[in-house]
Amino acid sequence: MPKTLGEFEQLVLFAVLDLTRTGSEEEAYGVTVRRRIESRTGRVVSSGAVYTALDRLEAQGLVSSHEGAPSSERGGRRKRLIRLEEPGLEALGRSVATFHAMSKDLLPVLQARLGQNAQGGNP
Repeated sequence: MPKTLGEFEQLVLFAVLDLTRTGSEEEAYGVTVRRRIESRTGRVVSSGAVYTALDRLEAQGLVSSHEGAPSSERGGRRKRLIRLEEPGLEALGRSVATFHAMSKDLLPVLQARLGQNAQGGNP
């Protein structure tokens, strides 16, 4: 049975997918992945958490990486460019399908209960 992704792993894969949707890997690297997660979720995310997740995802074959060209703005250092691999796409697709299957038809229930809580009612 395929591994289930954790929430943060899902966010990292979504960020890589978003950054590479035009077919270019040049935009997906640690800093841009962190920034994309922060801008989309409103969370503060540490670079260390992103790099740890990327290492774990790469070890599982869900993403791959290679070094880009050195850049003067990075002091001659190379970016570690990230690519979402087919198993990563499949894992992300399974996660989305599972979420949709579980949440189908429950949004009105959730909104009603949240409304009760906002009015001082019990959940």
